[in-house]
Amino acid sequence: MTDSAGEALPREFFDRPVLEVAPDLLGRTLVRTSPEGVIALRLTEVEAYAGEQDPGSHAYRGRTARNAVMFGPPGHAYVYFTYGMWYCLNLVCREEGRASGVLLRAGEVLSGHEQVRPRRTSARRDAELARGPARLATALDVDRALNGTDVCDPAPRAELRVLRGRPVPRSRVSSGPRTGVSGPGGVHPWRFWVEGDPTVSPYRPHRSRRREALDTGRARS
Repeated sequence: MTDSAGEALPREFFDRPVLEVAPDLLGRTLVRTSPEGVIALRLTEVEAYAGEQDPGSHAYRGRTARNAVMFGPPGHAYVYFTYGMWYCLNLVCREEGRASGVLLRAGEVLSGHEQVRPRRTSARRDAELARGPARLATALDVDRALNGTDVCDPAPRAELRVLRGRPVPRSRVSSGPRTGVSGPGGVHPWRFWVEGDPTVSPYRPHRSRRREALDTGRARS
């Protein structure tokens, strides 16, 4: 990368309403650094969750041990375990005490394919390596050990960072209902994606937890 594209996003980027942050994350670069090496991923699909005002959010009923990171400072990773099988990665928004976050649903692997492919052997092509939130987390080897990580850390060897990348023009950003969210929270058009990008996951309405888990895919196979 050249010029400012390789710089970490400042904390002020995340200290905004989640519906501003979510579409603005498209085209940004997520970098995962581990002893195995570095993986870079261009974000292509996200979902916004508005905390205690949003029935679809983990923070809707208030602060718990599980969701405490969502109530903390902006620009940190919130990682949760779902369906007893998969991890999902979110980025915290708004000021401390105002829980909200963006679920990272899909992305294009730019580098580090040699690390990702052994974790995602069921992917038939590169566009499927991080196509879906559980697959994205699996591809990047994200688990609860990264919960609370500061993604604005400027250090080049930080475990998880979000770089400026190349933001997507709003004319290429589409929005629609969130995937798998039931009840009042399911009507919000708070899923955002890069129109026509092959890494974007297919939309699925709410189903049973078991059906949703199966459709998430065998992320670790």
